[in-house]
Amino acid sequence: MTKIAATLAAAVALAALASAPALAQSATGTIQLRGSVAQSCTIQVQDMNQSLNLVNGESNREVGRVVETCNSGTGYNITVASANKALTSNASGSVPVAYTLAYDNQAGNPTANLVVARATAQFGKQSSLTVTVPASASRIAGDYADTLTVTIAAK
Repeated sequence: MTKIAATLAAAVALAALASAPALAQSATGTIQLRGSVAQSCTIQVQDMNQSLNLVNGESNREVGRVVETCNSGTGYNITVASANKALTSNASGSVPVAYTLAYDNQAGNPTANLVVARATAQFGKQSSLTVTVPASASRIAGDYADTLTVTIAAK
């Protein structure tokens, strides 16, 4: 009978273990997410291919359109620089023709770079570049030209 009692005791113990709730265990883990965005500043410049009237003058004549994109969180600068600092000609006796330029409502003289500061990032901002030339009937005959360079740079 001892064997039966021992078997019965073992069966009761096994049944008690099977019916008892399992002890809960928990474990945690972490996943870190990372990413980065490279700084990118681009500019698209469209030359309107304008021929200016140097005798009768021009007033805010659109000579170019610019699309700015810069993702710098601290903003960026647009710089407009003149190659000749005026409209110049190789014609004998010609005198450079002074003009003013304006970019996004900020005017300047081509003898110094025109700098427009943006305080924040911009995406696809469109602006016009315009030129004003004073009228003068006493211009020397010849072809006059200047080259404007528009540059974008993050701050």
